[in-house]
Amino acid sequence: MKLEELTVGESWACKFKVTTFVDEQGKVIDAKLCVGEKHPGKPGVYEGLGIIQIRDVENDLVKLIDVESKKEFCVAWENCWDPDTIEWSSND
Repeated sequence: MKLEELTVGESWACKFKVTTFVDEQGKVIDAKLCVGEKHPGKPGVYEGLGIIQIRDVENDLVKLIDVESKKEFCVAWENCWDPDTIEWSSND
C-alpha cells in the first residue's frame, strides 16, 4: 500500500522497523544522559507497532508513536508494513 492511499481523516497504525538504541532483548532504551555519559544500550534494529501521527507524502515519511515504548520515531514508509485503520474505544 502506498502512503497516499491511507485515507485522510482516519486513524492508522502500522508495523515498522528503525535503527535505535536497544537492550539485550531488543527493546527500546530511552536514556536521559548527561554530556560524556555512555549510553546503556547498543545500536540495533527495533521492530514495533506504531500509531501514525503525521504523514509526509512528498518525502515518503511517517512520524509515529510506538505502542510499547511510547517513543516517537520518524520512519521511511519503505520500512513500514501492514497498515490498518484504528478503531478507538473508551475504557468505561
